[in-house]
Amino acid sequence: MNLDQLVAIDVHTHAEVSCRCEPDDYGKAFDEAAERYFKFAHRPTIPETIAYYRERRIGLVMFTVDAEFETGRRRIPNEEVAEAALENSDMMIAFASIDPHKGKMGLREARRLIESYKVGGFKFHPTLQGFYPNDPMAYPLYELIAEYKLPAIFHSGHSGIGTGMRGGGGLRLKYSNPIHLDDVAADFPDMKVIIAHPSWPWQDEALSVCLHKPNVYIDLSGWSPKYFPPQLVRYANTQLQHKMLFGSDFPLITPERWMTDFEQAGFRPEMKPLIFKDNAARMLGLTG
Repeated sequence: MNLDQLVAIDVHTHAEVSCRCEPDDYGKAFDEAAERYFKFAHRPTIPETIAYYRERRIGLVMFTVDAEFETGRRRIPNEEVAEAALENSDMMIAFASIDPHKGKMGLREARRLIESYKVGGFKFHPTLQGFYPNDPMAYPLYELIAEYKLPAIFHSGHSGIGTGMRGGGGLRLKYSNPIHLDDVAADFPDMKVIIAHPSWPWQDEALSVCLHKPNVYIDLSGWSPKYFPPQLVRYANTQLQHKMLFGSDFPLITPERWMTDFEQAGFRPEMKPLIFKDNAARMLGLTG
């Protein structure tokens, strides 16, 4: 990334619409429920998202979510996201998403994506993928990620996906309690672990794991900062000031709304450059 040209780095943006694959209408009820929950409708294509961020001089980390095992829904190809990142490397990094249930085939794909497509990390969504992060099933994939010293981002806390659906769409919130990431961070100290979102209703667990483990970070995506729990803001202003990362969850929340609401959320002024850009640049290995 060309850091001097960027005002911020958004570490949590979603690839929503493929330009290569037909939309998969299987499981469309999840989309409809999410749109009601998050109060949004437009799902941009990958090029539209990149153009949006480039116009605003915001760097971005983009990923799809591979939940084919649990939901039966085709993912957006990792290669499509990775190639877009290679074409826009001055302001974009791709993370890959591989369902841990894919076993050795998933490992083969992960290594290929790292070596041939230069992906910069990996995305996991325990609730959507239906696994505990500390399940040994996932450890071979973590071993590979740690081998390349790449970060991995994990959804945590409540999931807007499935909210309001009959039986929550069959998805289970228990998988996304961030305390399970304590095992992962301890067993893979060379893998940077990013706990995504304010982890309601387990915010204190997330703060404790982040405070205890040097390789753990928290991204602040998915909520407007004006709704952040007070203890999250307190730790961001003090002991965890170098481990908090700006993330929006775009397109569910726009970076403009997030950055505007940040100003009124009780953060100390000197935290702004750290959270908006500097912490992410260091975590991603873009600076010394």
